Amino acid sequence: MDGRHPPADIVPRKGPELGLDGDIPIYWLDGDAFKSRFFDAMSILFPEGEKFFIACVRDYRDRITDPALQAEVKDFMYQEGQHGMVHTQFNNRLKTQGIAVDHILEEQKRIMFQVFRRRFPKTFTLGQTAAAEHLTALMAHGFFANGLFRNADPRIRAMYAWHAVEEIEHKSVAFDVFRDVAKGSWLTRAASMLLVSVTFPMHTFLIMRHMFAVDGLKQRWKVWAKGLWWLYGPGGLFPRMIPAYLAYYKPGFHPRDHGELDIYHFWRRAYESNGQDAIAAGNAVIAWTTGDQPGLSAGTT
Repeated sequence: MDGRHPPADIVPRKGPELGLDGDIPIYWLDGDAFKSRFFDAMSILFPEGEKFFIACVRDYRDRITDPALQAEVKDFMYQEGQHGMVHTQFNNRLKTQGIAVDHILEEQKRIMFQVFRRRFPKTFTLGQTAAAEHLTALMAHGFFANGLFRNADPRIRAMYAWHAVEEIEHKSVAFDVFRDVAKGSWLTRAASMLLVSVTFPMHTFLIMRHMFAVDGLKQRWKVWAKGLWWLYGPGGLFPRMIPAYLAYYKPGFHPRDHGELDIYHFWRRAYESNGQDAIAAGNAVIAWTTGDQPGLSAGTT
């Protein structure tokens, strides 16, 4: 197709066995309630979110004439399916803590499939998918570069590292279907991104509020104040992503024109050299990015 980038290198891996039903601390990231529950809340949203993404791309699958894009869509759907299964295992752990996972998922499913899928045009919901894929790719590119998961339980670190790698691999698939097959307009692309930019953090924070109540946290306003500063304050997680986020609104934007790939390539080599052990690969990445050990060569391949 005109304007297509070279085919993406998407590897259809089987979801890793991580022992997510083991003795993982409730506050598994830095021993911090906000940081841990932030990622826990996102995990709850992933299984139904992945189903929504697959459905929105599948709407246009029969119209794809480019064999390379057809293959990418197939691998994208496989990866998203694996993500849903692994995060379901993790979410089952949250159920044992008293988190209302099933209720949250039913409400999320209603919003996505009974509201968005029924009331919005298919091009718009595909735009939502492309937007969400860009946001998750931004997080995937950025979260390991600053040693965020240094003091995390290695099993959950491995889950998010594996998920991040695959988000980077397939980050352009929904966008290419939106642009080249659905012929989505710039206005639809921008409007769908704005909606996702509001609804995704809103749903995450609502789930976190429920989690804090279940946890019985005292002085929750202090937890929120400190946590929101960690996310949005100067030097926080999200401000560092603003340039890459805003790039999405440029008319000539393409996902594969953005994002540092050294850590991605490092993870792949560590994963393959350790017998496809996701925990070992996650540990190697965090050791390398934090300077704890030199690790493997980080040059791109």
